[in-house]
Amino acid sequence: MVDTRHESKTKLLDAALHVIRAKGYTATRIEDICEAAGLTKGSFFHHFKSKEDLALAAAEYWGVMTGRLFEAAPYHAVSDPLGRLLAYVDFRKALLLGELPQFTCLVGTMVQEVYDTHPLLRQACDKSISDHAATLEADIAEAMRQYNIHAEWTAKSLALHTQAIIQGAFILAKAKDGPAVAVDSIDHLRRYLELLFAQSGTQEKPS
Repeated sequence: MVDTRHESKTKLLDAALHVIRAKGYTATRIEDICEAAGLTKGSFFHHFKSKEDLALAAAEYWGVMTGRLFEAAPYHAVSDPLGRLLAYVDFRKALLLGELPQFTCLVGTMVQEVYDTHPLLRQACDKSISDHAATLEADIAEAMRQYNIHAEWTAKSLALHTQAIIQGAFILAKAKDGPAVAVDSIDHLRRYLELLFAQSGTQEKPS
């Protein structure tokens, strides 16, 4: 677990979340992080050995911070498992607010650049994305049982697919310089999930 007991270290991590999402990992300099945090390079090197060391800590910090956000999200209160999954998608859509660095994914941004050059960072990004996807697996598995879904795909593969769509939506938002296309992509994801679990029986479709 990343240690955030020092205020200066937390400031550097918070700055990394914003600057790397805005500029990308490669273009981000240690000086950029220090300027955004309002700290000196001496403070930076007191806490981190290098930019990669900071990025590894930032990936873990991102997982902790976003984990808290999703753990407290209202979709957990929905009783129907498919309804919870759809409410999760709605929650992801509701987060598409503000400028691109405010809603795009840190680890998704980094892994596109570093997957072949920084193996430790790639692994950290994979862990963050996969750990988040895993939080959906129980609801998907329960929905598969409740809606009598027997298929070759698994709860794990569908959970990862939802993240592939959402990460792709962020890429499109960057390409189009705005969130509208990402909103459309997440709406398509919701419709896909509804169709995937559609039943010919009498069960009422969750809202």
